[in-house]
Formats: sequence, C-alpha cells, structure tokens
Amino acid sequence: MSLQSLASTARRLGVFDPIRTSVLGAAALVWGPSIATAYAAAAGRHPLRSAIVDDHGRLTYLDLERRSTRIAAALRARGLRAGSPVGLLCRNHRGFVEANLALAKIGARVVYLNPALPPAQLRAVAEREALQLVVVDRDLTDRVAGVVPAQLVVVDPAVDPAWSFPGLPRNQWLIQPPRTLASDDPVVLTSGTTGAPKGTTRRPDAGAALGALGVLEAIPYERGEVMVIAAPLFHAWGLSQLLVAATMADTVVLRSRFDPAATLSDIEALGAQVLVAVPVMLRRMLDVARARDAAVADLAGLRITASSGSAMPGVLATEWMELAGPTLFSLYGSTEVGQVSLATPDHLRVDPSSAGAPLRGVEVRVLDDDGRPVPAGRVGRLAIASAMHMDGYTDGGSKEMAGAHMLIGDLGRLTEDGELFVLGRADDMIISGGENLFPAVIERALLAIDDVVEVAVVGVDDDRFGQRVRAVVVLADGPPRTAAAERRRVTALQAGVADELAPHEVPREFVFVAELPRNAAGKVLRRQLTDAITC
Repeated sequence: MSLQSLASTARRLGVFDPIRTSVLGAAALVWGPSIATAYAAAAGRHPLRSAIVDDHGRLTYLDLERRSTRIAAALRARGLRAGSPVGLLCRNHRGFVEANLALAKIGARVVYLNPALPPAQLRAVAEREALQLVVVDRDLTDRVAGVVPAQLVVVDPAVDPAWSFPGLPRNQWLIQPPRTLASDDPVVLTSGTTGAPKGTTRRPDAGAALGALGVLEAIPYERGEVMVIAAPLFHAWGLSQLLVAATMADTVVLRSRFDPAATLSDIEALGAQVLVAVPVMLRRMLDVARARDAAVADLAGLRITASSGSAMPGVLATEWMELAGPTLFSLYGSTEVGQVSLATPDHLRVDPSSAGAPLRGVEVRVLDDDGRPVPAGRVGRLAIASAMHMDGYTDGGSKEMAGAHMLIGDLGRLTEDGELFVLGRADDMIISGGENLFPAVIERALLAIDDVVEVAVVGVDDDRFGQRVRAVVVLADGPPRTAAAERRRVTALQAGVADELAPHEVPREFVFVAELPRNAAGKVLRRQLTDAITC
C-alpha cells in the first residue's frame, strides 16, 4: 500500500479523528473483535446520527446501542453464554441488526440462516450446528417450529417499532459485560445451488482485518454517508457491508423485501451515496428505470454501486453505468475465500467482463489440472491465498488446497498486467465433441442481442457429442407464444451470435422462460436448467 493510498484510507476511516479513535479503543476493550465494537464506537462518536432507516422508521446509533445491550441481557437470562450456537433467521430490518449486535455482545456463535431455506434444509443446518436458540421473524416461525429442535425468540418490529422483540423484557441490563467475548466465530452459510448449505467460519484476527482493509482501500467509501443495502444481510456480502457501514458511521437503509422501484425511490428521496446489491437486483432496477424513463439525474447523488454475490454480466455493467454513471464496483469472491478482486468503473469501461485487479493482500494463481501455474492469458483453475480464507467447513471438511492457495472452484485467466477474468464454475464447463466450452463466453454473446434480458447456458447430455449447449433465455417480450414464433426466434438468436462464437459454441437448443431460477444471493440454479421439464 503506497503512502498516499494509506493516508487516504486512514483519513476516510477517521484514524486522524482523536475522539473517534478514543471511543473505538474503549469499545474494543469492552466488546473485543466484533461488529459490536464498530457500532459502539459509532454510538460514542455520533450518538444522534441515524443508524438505520427501515420499514418501521429510524433508529439512531444511541438507540441501537441501548436496545442491543438490553436484548443481550435478556438473552443471557435465557441461558445464552459465550460460544452458545444461535441461529439468526431474519430479513433485512432493524431486528436483524439488533439481534446481531446483541449476540455479538454475548459472544454467541451466530449461524446466519437464509429465510428462503426449506424446512428440511433448516433442520439439517440446525442439527449440524447444534443450535440452542433461533432468533426468527414472526412470519417465518412456521418454518422452524417443530422442525428445528431449539427454543425460539420471535422478532416483530411491525407490532411495536420501539421494541422488536415482543417476548423479551425491555429493562434488563448487561451489568458486567465480559471482555473479548468471541470465543467462537460466526458461521456464514455458503450460497451454493444444491443441497443444504455448508457452514464456514473465519477467525477475526489481524490478518483478516488487513484483508478487509483491502476492500476499504479499493472502494472509496466516505464517513457519514447514506448506504442502501438491498443485498440480503444473512449472506457474506450484505453482512460485510453492514460492518463497513458501522465502521464509517453511515446511515443504513433496509427493506424487508426487495422492490426495485422502492429501492430507486429510496436512493433519490434519501440522497443515498452508496447502493449495495447483487447483479440481478441491478437488472430489475434497470428494467423499472427504463419503464418509467428515468434519467441519470434520478441517481445523481449515487457515488458507489457495490455489487457482488454472483457473476456480473458485462452487458449489465455497461447498461448500469449508462444509467447511473461511473459508479459501479464489482467485487469477486466467495464465502470460502472472502473478497478476491475488484473491478472498478475504469476496468469495466475498458472490458465489462473484467473481474478487476486482486485486492491488496490477495494472491491469485491460475493452475492446470496437475496444480502447475499456467502462462498469462491461459485458462485454468483459480487458486487464492489471503488472510480472508475460511478456517474450514463446520462439518470438518474444507476446499482443495494447493500449498497455501485454496482452489475456489472457478475457471479464469490472468493478463500480463495481473487483471483477472473469471469464466465460471469449473463444473459448469461444457465438453462437447471434445471441445471445452465456457458458458460465460456464450452468455456474453447472447446478452449483446437487444431483446435478450437474461440468459444461462448449460450442458445437457447428448448421445453424439457427449454434451450439447442449451441456452435458457429470458426475452424482453416474454417467451414466444407459438412453435413457429419460437423457431423464428431461435434462428434469429443463432444468427445473432454467429460472428461472435465458433460454430461449436453456438447453442443448438434454446428454452425460453419468464425468469431464471435463482437463490437468495442471485445465483442461477443451473442444475434446474439441465432438465427440460423444469424449464
């Protein structure tokens, strides 16, 4: 890190603010290395600043500090102690943040649960993690009651915004909070597309803090901004941005359910400078903006659009910057290895398919099938070394390692200048007639056609070629209504990519759908697309 970059990052973090430094040190002595320290420091420095704006109103940092401490005391009275495994099953609202802080103050081992998980997967996760208690939104209790063998604490800020936890007493106090409470690390579930998600842990040590500093250096956050977090908080991306917001003493805007029109309105009405989203959210916001003929002026105050969680289609990157200006920062990483690289607006203007430069403290290698580095420009398996690696899966397993580098499961290449391009999951690669085909390349060509809104390319079994290419396409005017119209559209799409793709890359089969199946992080559920019945 250059001295100039270090000084700029230190200024933005408030290192030169003696009051902030003092309250941060005091908070760290009480709460140790946890998100509770960041929020307590913000409350000490900016007590009356709005910390949260949600469907139920506003909370200041002082409000949040008082409430979370009282919740922590009430949960301790329920028998929770440092290391107690607790599930957090809430949508994006004040209750999630309050519970998250309270559990950090206790030192509980928090397991962040996806509200979209079916009961069978919730049961599997609860049993694997031995959950003692689940903090759950009222409308999600049917998902866990009788399924998860743990006591429940209901969250319902709609009933009384002044107290989100109707079953807990309001007036208990944490008289003697222990110091450096985190005896166990939080568990973030993978956002995989099949089966019950795995649990990952990483220790909040100095190395991890330096890794997080790489993101703060690369994305120009400023203190005291308004940040709209549309990405789900239970996922690593949303959760990390909540920590950034606390570190910068930002006002965070949360909505329980994502609505593209409402998100655009929040950005404009609240003067948001930062938007945190996943790519599919940006696509839906673009569709709404176009329908109402929104101008760039509607997003004039937006400085940063921070996107992660799933692959950023190049066409989407270009279209978003046409609407919102050069605000887009696309972060590549995974739950297992943390943040890997960042594509800035400058990267995306030159090549919108770029994954950008590896973040400071991260080393990316591209390996062949035998684990040997390949030359620049060649495609291979991506292996990552950084302080942000997970410690392992909670079931005792781990990712494949190549020395100190963790194999992430993706294919990609590095240029001579060290810029990273990701071509997708290694197990998504299609082998047709002996040729290796990369879905991302084919998808990029199809997305360049005007009326193609979304596309996912998969390989399906084929007696002649081993696999054939199937393109599952979302069109602007919906699926063709007749067989003849579908044939015409297929012919037009094949012709439209003929100059961009080799003949063996052009899809032989097209399936038209109203929308692609996705998980909560916006990742396409590709295995559902290999069966024509599900399409």
